[in-house]
Amino acid sequence: MMLFLWSVIVAAVALLGARRCAGESSCVLWSSAGDMVQRGSSFEVYCTFNPTCKRSRSMRMCADGSREEEKLTYKQFNETTIFLRVEKITEKRTYSCLADCNPPKDSCGLDISAGYPPERPKNISCIYRILTNDTGSVNCSWHRGRVTYLRDRFTLWVQAVSGNHSGGAVPACNVSNKGTDLLSAIFTLPTSVRFMSVWVQASNPLGSIESSVVNYTLRDIVMPSTPAIDTVECSSRNCTIKVEQPVRKQHLQVQYRDVEQQEWRTYAEPVGLMIPSKTKHISSLEPCSLYSFRVRSRFSTGLWSQWSSSISNQTEEEAPTPALDVWLVPVPGLKSMRVYWKVSVMAVCSRSITQYKIQVNSNDSVVANVGADVKNRSIPFCSNCEVSVQAVNSKGLSPPATITTHHTDDVLLAKTAPLEIESKAENHTVTISWRKPQTAPAHYLVEWFSEGLMLNQLRWVRLNSTETFIKITDMNPYECYEGAVYVFYNKSSVSKTSFGRIATLEAAPEMGPSVQEKVEGKQRRVTVVWTELPKAQRRGCITSFTIYLQNRTGAPKLYYAQASEREKTIEGLHPDSYSLWMSASTSKGEGPPGQKIKFFIEEDDHLSPLLMMCLLVTAVAFTLCLWKGTAVKHRFSVIFRCLMPDVVPDPANSKWARECSKEKGMMNLKLPSHDSSFTDPEDETILVDVEELCRQIGDPPAQRNNPLKCSPESTTGQETELSALMYPPLTTYIKSLSHDSDSSCQISSDTSTIIDYISSHGQENLENYDQDDEEFPEMQFFPSLSLLMEPVGCGGKLTLDAVKIDCSDFFQNA
Repeated sequence: MMLFLWSVIVAAVALLGARRCAGESSCVLWSSAGDMVQRGSSFEVYCTFNPTCKRSRSMRMCADGSREEEKLTYKQFNETTIFLRVEKITEKRTYSCLADCNPPKDSCGLDISAGYPPERPKNISCIYRILTNDTGSVNCSWHRGRVTYLRDRFTLWVQAVSGNHSGGAVPACNVSNKGTDLLSAIFTLPTSVRFMSVWVQASNPLGSIESSVVNYTLRDIVMPSTPAIDTVECSSRNCTIKVEQPVRKQHLQVQYRDVEQQEWRTYAEPVGLMIPSKTKHISSLEPCSLYSFRVRSRFSTGLWSQWSSSISNQTEEEAPTPALDVWLVPVPGLKSMRVYWKVSVMAVCSRSITQYKIQVNSNDSVVANVGADVKNRSIPFCSNCEVSVQAVNSKGLSPPATITTHHTDDVLLAKTAPLEIESKAENHTVTISWRKPQTAPAHYLVEWFSEGLMLNQLRWVRLNSTETFIKITDMNPYECYEGAVYVFYNKSSVSKTSFGRIATLEAAPEMGPSVQEKVEGKQRRVTVVWTELPKAQRRGCITSFTIYLQNRTGAPKLYYAQASEREKTIEGLHPDSYSLWMSASTSKGEGPPGQKIKFFIEEDDHLSPLLMMCLLVTAVAFTLCLWKGTAVKHRFSVIFRCLMPDVVPDPANSKWARECSKEKGMMNLKLPSHDSSFTDPEDETILVDVEELCRQIGDPPAQRNNPLKCSPESTTGQETELSALMYPPLTTYIKSLSHDSDSSCQISSDTSTIIDYISSHGQENLENYDQDDEEFPEMQFFPSLSLLMEPVGCGGKLTLDAVKIDCSDFFQNA
């Protein structure tokens, strides 16, 4: 080893000396393993400097694909040489050495590539194609193995045998590394060759290796050229294919598929694949369908050719078959039904349907035609009638699909016991299962729809009598579904069992309901009304609602409502300010609260009708009690006299009237002499208001304003008191208004005339006493308005005998 190193150093010094003479470089760089090393190996890198370059010596390294150099820590080998130990190299690297020289010289560098030796080529496959009658081409391919990260070279060796003559092995072609795992090579052979042997040799700077030898019989690997489809002609259920072939082949294979499907189907003839002509007939196709066709060929031996390019064509129409699948649903709250239909998966010419014909066989037969894009229709309600639906295209009508309306009769549906239905959601699939009823059914029908959207999203599946479960895969996640299972016993007997609130996936709702309140303050209650959550925010099936109610001081109170409820009344609220909000819940938990609203329950400031009635009854009773007092009556009549009718004394009770009756209605009235403009009493009506009040004579002035009560007991005391009561010194001033004049008459006491006064209390005493009238000064009496003062009340009737009419002022004014 030391001998090898010294020999390398001597060679490097010699090279350096030669370069020094040429003035090219300041150093020489080399590796103990060469510039091609195997990945994962270790080695040393040496750098020998020119003896004139002794200062600032350094060694640097740059990895593959990087522009940044890394300064390395090296070791001193001798005076002019340094070295670096490289451990387990994994990529290509570039090393360089630098030093200060006088005169300046170039630096030196070394590229070291790391890789693997080639692997043995494998999976050699060759195909022989006849080009002409004399020559053919062979295409061989193989797998190169792992990537070596070095430049590889592959050589394909061939040894041919023609008859009994065997040639030597020759390199057919050379293939360089193309960066792919599958490599191929093409070479030519004469048609006289019957056998051949092939192998591949791989090599790179780290080594060389050969594959195993593969022997071929050319008749077994011969492949014809790819055929081409000329035309495709189709009827409703058959297609004829014409094929272009440059060389006649013994076998032709046809594949076809519906354009909506991915899988190709191979058409197999009853008598093999031998055809004497270039035409191929394909039968058992479906009408109204678009098909794609492709072909390939083969000799009697050898390999199939490549598939031709595909050509498509459509088969002709036929009348739609089979009959539609029809279902009938009553519309809640309306006198109508909705008939649904769908085309069977195995339907023929479903894409060519132009319209649907609906017929209701009842007392009033109804026929309607709807477009091809319509899949349901409302019809008038009828009991025990038949509804049929047919598909229509240019070739005719499909068989009628008929359904009766008996399954909408609740009485009929209640005759059989409901099924025991179980539902299970798992892996985006819902399984609905049930126990088979005691009475053998004819078939089942399962319907389902999104909650509350039966008329818009109804789907159904019919099952035979042996099936007791169904797996539904078209339910959207985080959406609530409901449905029913119908059992058809015969054409006129059907039972129905509903199921509901199923979801494949659930989560807590994303929001709370929108709330409105209706406050009834007198009843101290509030009615909460809310709307359904949007379907996207429900996140499954809503199980309940929670209402939060909080006043200004207390903690929130919780009220619960079922998922089907849309309002709730809360009673017994005290006057206060309240906050209210709601949340919704699913089986996975409670969602966030919705909007918060505020309302007030106010104090009732108005008296209740019962209390008002009690107060009114009390006031009326108190008034009636007061009304029994004479003083109250009198004060009432004084205060409200303007609202009371005038009371005129009856003239028939006066002495004057009695004397007039003695003269048989003739009476002369002697009047003082006055102006002749006196107006005849017969021509003028005089209205007189008379009011009589009593007070005690001789009272001091301080007591004159106090009213006295006049009663029979008080008049029997003394004659002077009776006389004073009968003829009071103070009389009222009485106005008499004429229709033609503003004059007034005053009624006053006259001392020269004796007047009898008729009283119901003391008329007998009045007849026994004659007393001259005393002339009192005229005074005006102002009654007190206080209801607490007791006025003097004079019983009996007031007659004109107690007054004297003085009309002197009347004549004077006239």
